[in-house]
Amino acid sequence: MLEVDHVRKEFGTVRAVSDVSFSINDGVTFGLLGPNGAGKTTTMRMILGILTPDGGTIRWNGSPITSESRRHFGYLPEERGIYGKMKVRDQIIYFGKLHGMREPAIGKRADWWIERLGLKQYAARPCSELSKGNQQKVQVACAAVHQPQLLVLDEPFSGLDPVNAEVLISVLHELKAAGTTLVLSSHQMWQLEELCSEFAIIASGANRVGGTLAQLRAAWPTRVVRVAPADDALHAPFAAISGARPLARMDGTIEYEVPAGTDFASLLKSLVAVAPVTRFESIEPSLHEIYLHAIGETTA
Repeated sequence: MLEVDHVRKEFGTVRAVSDVSFSINDGVTFGLLGPNGAGKTTTMRMILGILTPDGGTIRWNGSPITSESRRHFGYLPEERGIYGKMKVRDQIIYFGKLHGMREPAIGKRADWWIERLGLKQYAARPCSELSKGNQQKVQVACAAVHQPQLLVLDEPFSGLDPVNAEVLISVLHELKAAGTTLVLSSHQMWQLEELCSEFAIIASGANRVGGTLAQLRAAWPTRVVRVAPADDALHAPFAAISGARPLARMDGTIEYEVPAGTDFASLLKSLVAVAPVTRFESIEPSLHEIYLHAIGETTA
């Protein structure tokens, strides 16, 4: 388990992280979300031991992070962290050696990653000659070649086209199935919604909300109800609900925002009583909507 307990970090007069806490069980894929400047990268670097917290504690399996435990971690920074003149295969092997790997195991793992990420034709080429997307894939291989227990990925989909993004998603699912604990930070909400089972949303260096997607949705105060066809008679049952408000009509449907505790079975019965209904659905908030609400960019 990774435990981050009320950590803070200051750089001179700038408080990058003021109070962040969360815990991640073994084998979980965890999404750390927040706007630019929220403190995500600083928090990640404190987890990895690159930065020392000014307050609070970080523990891995109940103990403080040490140089030995750090060797079992992997890190993909948001910035490019590879050597342009070094060849792709040599680069992956070099990073494996930094984590204590030796031949022949390291060569086999490097070749596995090269094959898995579609880099075989570039294996003997300098990284500077690769596209940004392929450089990103090399960086992923460098971060994970030693089969880390904890893998921290900061904007892992940066520079990847949709096809290669799907390849990376598949690889991350494989790592999770193998027992790797994953911490992901990305502004690609739909990808995190697919990958992560738990989340923490931070802003201005502090926690806003956290939990599983189901827990975050359960705390959401409203739901959107979509009904078809767009018959004006269907407005009356909604008008009887305190707090309901109409939204824009879309594709021949009527949409209303209603309180989350609305009795949807009774609402459907009322709608059918006044007009034929061919479609009725209650729409759960997306991770993107929850994120915007948590950081104060929109209200629900």
